[in-house]
Amino acid sequence: MPEKIKKVVLAYSGGLDTSVILKWLIESYKCDVIAFSADIGQEEEIDDIEEKALETGAVKVYIDDLKETFVADYVFPAFRANAIYEGQYLLGTSLARPLIAKRQMEIAKIEGADAVSHGATGKGNDQVRFELSYLALDPNIRIIAPWREWELNSRTSLMEFAGKHGIKVPATPEKPYSIDRNLLHISYEGGVLEDPWREPSEDMFTLTVSPRNAPDEPEVIEITFRQGNPVAVNDIDMSPAKLLKELNRLGGSHGIGRADIVENRFVGMKSRGIYETPGGSILRLAHMAVESITMDREVMHLRDSLIPKYSEIVYNGFWFSPEMKLLQNMIDMTQKNVSGVVRVELYKGNCRVLGRKSDESLYSEDFATFEDDDVYSQKDAEGFIRLNALRLRIQNMLNK
Repeated sequence: MPEKIKKVVLAYSGGLDTSVILKWLIESYKCDVIAFSADIGQEEEIDDIEEKALETGAVKVYIDDLKETFVADYVFPAFRANAIYEGQYLLGTSLARPLIAKRQMEIAKIEGADAVSHGATGKGNDQVRFELSYLALDPNIRIIAPWREWELNSRTSLMEFAGKHGIKVPATPEKPYSIDRNLLHISYEGGVLEDPWREPSEDMFTLTVSPRNAPDEPEVIEITFRQGNPVAVNDIDMSPAKLLKELNRLGGSHGIGRADIVENRFVGMKSRGIYETPGGSILRLAHMAVESITMDREVMHLRDSLIPKYSEIVYNGFWFSPEMKLLQNMIDMTQKNVSGVVRVELYKGNCRVLGRKSDESLYSEDFATFEDDDVYSQKDAEGFIRLNALRLRIQNMLNK
């Protein structure tokens, strides 16, 4: 017999899993359920969430607009680090989970709830991200993870449960893959996508046009950065969320930001996912371009060596860990002079840097020129090379 629970705060999306979970929690634990939905850029997907949750049995519904917080406090810090997991994934879902968990815990405290719950499966990364965040914020919180408790072990059985209880859900047997959307990306997993040889259908994509159907003329934009953060597009100042939304629009119209990835989950298995991250793809490229003229070489190389570790920490769900705080503080120190403007061309699925400039630039045309100059003695290079070759020469002599 499960421990008595009086009130649960559920991270609720209105999709198949959490709709079924809401009803299942009420039936299984005989408790009140408060549904919490974070608006982090799902667009039309949250329009009817309150009505749907109340119809399914929630006693109260929280819908919080967290778009600006999401981009300013989660997306931008990661992009200051140029974070990317396994060379391809820009961490769209990974960055959203700690924010949702944090607000969920705040609501649990406000409402005097005994427990929190989520819709992540027992095979996925999200269960780890949610629960590590919960426990970092309150070590004594009770967590209910239905996918690890119930007998509904497939999407098909969930749809049957939903039909039996009159729950309206968007998933159907014909289109059963799972979708996660926020301001940074859209991800598609499961169902027909579980075969890594199978090409995703074109009608699946939401944020991006096919590069084949993108405009035949390139579009050139300028992005302004201040201390590592983008602050304007084409000289128009924007809030973090509005700026990312605009880059999504621009990138999506040119088919930029699609990725088909087989990634290594933290729980130990490989998983295939399709991602659309148009704005993030442009942003990372532009950020690296402004860094190239404003960051010291050794600082940049040290920071670059930490990108895999930083990305792994985020991917694995340790956002609220001491090592994450340490790394973020160090990353942010490297960004003090990362200010300037980057000019980028968008064209048929690709974005490329056309130019970059900065008042903080360390680049000197006087030093770099191949023309005659008075600031660099080329003869000095001989001693530099011979000193660096000394250990190589010694090794060769010893080998002989």
